[in-house]
Amino acid sequence: MISYQFLRRICLSLSLSSVNHCRLLNPTCRSLTTSSAKYNDSSSKDDAVVSYEQLKAMLSTHSVQLFDVRKPDEYQAGRIPDAVNIPLGHLEESLKLSPQQFELLFEVKAPRKDDDNIVFHCLGGIRSSKALQIARDLGFSRARHFPGGYSEWAKHEKKQ
Repeated sequence: MISYQFLRRICLSLSLSSVNHCRLLNPTCRSLTTSSAKYNDSSSKDDAVVSYEQLKAMLSTHSVQLFDVRKPDEYQAGRIPDAVNIPLGHLEESLKLSPQQFELLFEVKAPRKDDDNIVFHCLGGIRSSKALQIARDLGFSRARHFPGGYSEWAKHEKKQ
């Protein structure tokens, strides 16, 4: 199955090339590359992304709610400090919990829909992008993700 995002990227690259495309492909590409509220890829917006440097600064001031959406065994093998593990498959139901239930289950303060310090991460950005979409669909409109994930974090931390 080809994803919407994959098709959109192909059409964007085709639209940037100077090659004249067939009459059948042009309308399809035009519809995939124009903005649509229903299929808007919020994970590609600059305001949805946190860089390594930004995340490092947020962690140093304890001003981030960092959620690791990898599987528990991945989390146990290596993690970003202060990250709370909520596997992607459990994220939606977890974000729907009452604040009391969330805090009891995860031992951290429950995120609020208007919080601007919610950040999701995984290993390399794929699952955190999905997590971001789930959160935004649930009304966490200011949530973000760290697309470099644990792999980028570990690479930077190893250099220090």
